[in-house]
Amino acid sequence: MQNKKQIYNTPNILTISRILIIPVIFFLLFFKEEFYGIYASIFFVIAVLTDFIDGYIARKKNIVTNFGIFLDPLADKLLVITILIMLIPLKRIPAWIVVIIVFREVFIMGLRAIASEEGVVLSAGREGKWKTAFQMFGIFFLLVYYDNFYLNFEDIGLVLIFISIIFSIISLYKYLKSVSGIFIG
Repeated sequence: MQNKKQIYNTPNILTISRILIIPVIFFLLFFKEEFYGIYASIFFVIAVLTDFIDGYIARKKNIVTNFGIFLDPLADKLLVITILIMLIPLKRIPAWIVVIIVFREVFIMGLRAIASEEGVVLSAGREGKWKTAFQMFGIFFLLVYYDNFYLNFEDIGLVLIFISIIFSIISLYKYLKSVSGIFIG
């Protein structure tokens, strides 16, 4: 069992702070005024930056804990899924798109759990990383939402989310291909 000193390191504290930002964004999305969306997008960018920074620090200083391995992807999924669900009643994203994204995330978590039982680690591939990048930028644009700087943030956000779904499908196929031996054997 890991002691408190191992758990309370900089990467894990950043991950915990990302989780604590989620209720703030959740609260801001209850308001329809444009500036609340801008505030929500600022907090979202902070949350995304903590994800990059905690990963960088963990790799650079070799501070990897089981707690962090568990919590980091959970924080990412909680952030994305919470925001996407909150955007549905605001009519910024169709519910069916959110269902596809949530289904894929839950399915991949299940595949990872099954693979782990067999001693196989499913790491995110290039397509999964592209999926995440397009998804994060898409969510940012959907949070800002209104026309700003002569750009239609809604349309840009939806296009980026659609591109992320294409990468989601490709990465899902690659995950399934890589674990096919577990199910067949």
